[in-house]
Amino acid sequence: MLQGIKNLTGYLVKATDGDIGTVNQFLFSSKTWIIRYIVVDLGQWLPGRKVLVVPGMASYPPDWNKHLIPINLTKQQIEESPEIDDRKPVSRQKEIELHKYFNWVPYWAPDPGGYINPPIPPTIERIPKQELSATQEKEDPNLYSTKEVQGYRIHARDGEIGHVEDFIMDDQDWTIRYLVVDTRNWLPGKKVLVSPEWIENISWADSEVQVDLSREAVKESPKYDPSAPVNREYEVRVYDYYGRPVYWESHV
Repeated sequence: MLQGIKNLTGYLVKATDGDIGTVNQFLFSSKTWIIRYIVVDLGQWLPGRKVLVVPGMASYPPDWNKHLIPINLTKQQIEESPEIDDRKPVSRQKEIELHKYFNWVPYWAPDPGGYINPPIPPTIERIPKQELSATQEKEDPNLYSTKEVQGYRIHARDGEIGHVEDFIMDDQDWTIRYLVVDTRNWLPGKKVLVSPEWIENISWADSEVQVDLSREAVKESPKYDPSAPVNREYEVRVYDYYGRPVYWESHV
């Protein structure tokens, strides 16, 4: 099912033995557009502290009616987990520390058991030691915050078209399928979807996203209605309109 990320912000996160906090934001890979971590604000339980949880620890599907995401971890595991500073980028060294603590298979491993986010945490011993080398410890994991990127300006080939308002992700594999673009300063009242596959460049320093589309094409594209679900019928309309190959066939 495709879900808007803003709708998930604030969801209650529940460990196997009690509530631990709420969803604060998500960290995604700028290379693959896969959500790598849920940032959980521990709120009243452990004030001022946030932790990272891989999506593979979350039960599927979340409880949409109760706005609840259960996770397969205990409160003690969360309390004793490595601390993070959400004001700073997550380094590969911090990721290694986190994965070692929880015995999670690193997503950067060459063969993480066939899973993007394994539903049951395998042991770190399955990962070849060379995969945790000093080189990888220094590697930039290219993780970015959904909260940070919301508001980035979107530029077509011939001019600005709006800004990022939200992200649409697939809650089965936690892949971001679309950026929701608000065109209010250009086309008042219209929102459109843009696939990350159509992005030509992202300037993190300038907070801008360049897409391989024309302003005219965006202007006449199928309108996105936040109150309506993004179903396959709507996706087909969008891809047919732009004449682009659909991801659900090209990724088979």
